[in-house]
Amino acid sequence: MSRRLPLILLLIALPLWLAASYGARYGFMEDGSWVGICADEAGRWECQLRSNLGLMIHFKVLGWVALVASVVAFFVPGRVGWWLAVLGMVFGLPALALYNTAFAVFALVIAGLRLVRKPRAV
Repeated sequence: MSRRLPLILLLIALPLWLAASYGARYGFMEDGSWVGICADEAGRWECQLRSNLGLMIHFKVLGWVALVASVVAFFVPGRVGWWLAVLGMVFGLPALALYNTAFAVFALVIAGLRLVRKPRAV
């Protein structure tokens, strides 16, 4: 297995994850039909999910998780740090799409720097 294969797979998966995040934003959170459905039937699981996602957006949970994971990843050496940077990207892209841009942009830059950093010689 090539040493670059995980990075290549990551570069394929992250744009798909970003597209799914924007799909959730425009198809689920901003769609006016969901407002009417959830006003009538607030107990539906889709409405509960939409409500909880709204709370996560309000309290900037995705942005904070992405930022913390990215900052920790920047200082942790080896594979653990690399995977923490991936985790920062995984939480940072939906945060970017779901209105948490202030934290997400810093988290994505820090995680990206950690992902491309050359490994230290042992």
